[in-house]
Amino acid sequence: MSVIRVVVADDSQLAREVLREILTRDGDIEIVGEATNGQEAVEMAKRLSPQLITMDLTMPVMDGLTAIEEIMYTKGVPILVISDRSDAQTAYQALEVGALEVLPKPGLGEEDAERLLARVRLLSGVSVIKRLRRHPAAALTPAPVRLPIASPCPTTSRGFQKVVAIACSTGGPQALARLLSKLPKGFPAPVIIAQHISPGFIDGMATWLDSLCLLPVSVAQSGERLMSGHIYLSPPESHVKITAQHRFLLTPSPSDALYHPSCDAMLHSVASVYGTDSIGVILTGMGRDGVSGLRAIRLAGGITLAQDEASSVIYGMNQEAVNAGVVQQVIGLDDLPARLLREVRFTPSPWQEPQ
Repeated sequence: MSVIRVVVADDSQLAREVLREILTRDGDIEIVGEATNGQEAVEMAKRLSPQLITMDLTMPVMDGLTAIEEIMYTKGVPILVISDRSDAQTAYQALEVGALEVLPKPGLGEEDAERLLARVRLLSGVSVIKRLRRHPAAALTPAPVRLPIASPCPTTSRGFQKVVAIACSTGGPQALARLLSKLPKGFPAPVIIAQHISPGFIDGMATWLDSLCLLPVSVAQSGERLMSGHIYLSPPESHVKITAQHRFLLTPSPSDALYHPSCDAMLHSVASVYGTDSIGVILTGMGRDGVSGLRAIRLAGGITLAQDEASSVIYGMNQEAVNAGVVQQVIGLDDLPARLLREVRFTPSPWQEPQ
């Protein structure tokens, strides 16, 4: 088995020591360079040809976000952001410019160590491509011109007909940004998302997605009523369920829960409440979470879709769902928005200039 070559970028000596102790303990990972600022990280990416870089965001000389953008423009290396929870919003901007995933800085506990080792081993094998540098005018949000609005569509007393439930893990934030930013105003269904995420980062993710989308994005609150045309993120410390009154019910995740939040718990709840009106989508990610929930939606007569391998960072959860026979159609990420619009019966009115 070949050794994984890693560069660690962090201006804190203590943080580098913790990462070094964790990453080198099993002998299958080698730290080939330690950068104390973003500029050094860019240079080491070119000179040392690492298979993965762990990147802090707050560093002198050149910050981590700028370094990621420069590395992805010149080289194309898998990058795992490891940063403080206070940098959560910036961390998701890092995903936008090419980083693969975000983790909080680990302690020396076994759970933190195992999570970090698993991510490094997984992401070091991901093929990444070089990116263009960002341009102020280039964003994931659709250009603000001639936006369609929805024509009236069949609804119920709850205020909407369909419900979209999305499960995702590694690579999910980037996929969600591409998918959700293409949903137009007037989208006639609530969108509920269970994205595996570390505690402390969900608010930053919501703020980041909200800045990219035409629909409002927020973290689900217990007792909150589902609203058409709103995107809800599941908090990682809770199981998200839907009541018969179309409100969120958040219960603490069991201490032994493998996934935070649980995609299966959310999908099962959507299936039980909305049945044939459920649209389940499983995106990129590792593990099997979401397979059982997607099966429940299909058995209830709902629609089940999976992101295809070609557009996935990790073809894991979605592959497991496909192999289990619970997916009705496998579809490319860029084709998913149009498919969802058809499924929720979105019919744009004649084009109108934005107010």
